[in-house]
Amino acid sequence: MKIAVLGTGGGARCHIAKLAGLGHEVHVGTRDPEATLARTEPDMMGTPPFKDFLAEHPGITLHTFGEAAAASDGLVINGIDGHNAVAALSAIAGRLAGKTLADYAVPYIYNPDIERPWPTPWGVNPILDPCDSDSLGEQIQRALPATKVVKAFVTQEQATVVDPKSIGGGDHTMFVAGEDSGAKQQVTDLLTSYGWSDVLDLGGIVAARGMEMYAHMHGAIGFALGFGTHFGIKVVR
Repeated sequence: MKIAVLGTGGGARCHIAKLAGLGHEVHVGTRDPEATLARTEPDMMGTPPFKDFLAEHPGITLHTFGEAAAASDGLVINGIDGHNAVAALSAIAGRLAGKTLADYAVPYIYNPDIERPWPTPWGVNPILDPCDSDSLGEQIQRALPATKVVKAFVTQEQATVVDPKSIGGGDHTMFVAGEDSGAKQQVTDLLTSYGWSDVLDLGGIVAARGMEMYAHMHGAIGFALGFGTHFGIKVVR
């Protein structure tokens, strides 16, 4: 299957490598391929330059966002940062029409100037915008009415999304939400190929609000366990 991954950060690289390992033809999208390949320093998260990753994963093609989306035959994974996702995806709406967009972006605002900041090991914790009365997943769906948006992957580190059995033998829960049942099944099938056995459908795209807001709880658990500790969550029913 030809699958597009939009983004070149650490999370996107987890999906790129996993998909290639599963035998898919992976098309990677970035804003400016030349600029991406010209970088020689790690990004703000300490992720090495993308050209180093490409050298270790031959056969992966780097395009613009639009070219990558057009190359997919039905499934696109959105790894664009939340602050820029709506604008970047809106610019290629025609290339995404009719396709399933699995979105795991979190609408973080970094370094917020707020009255009661939440201190973290790396500084002030980012805040969510939108929050409560809207979500990034819903904003993307409104901006792309011809695209089948599925919020997924967002409640885990992407390294765990692509390798769920690395935590508790895989006995934890992944969530999906969206308006199109066929698109949710497509994403569920991808998760099954990743190794997930417990995928819970939360209903319509409005449930993206809860999935995105969980990011703060996920962070709190991570701080309690020790920064960098990977973990899963299980819905017991």
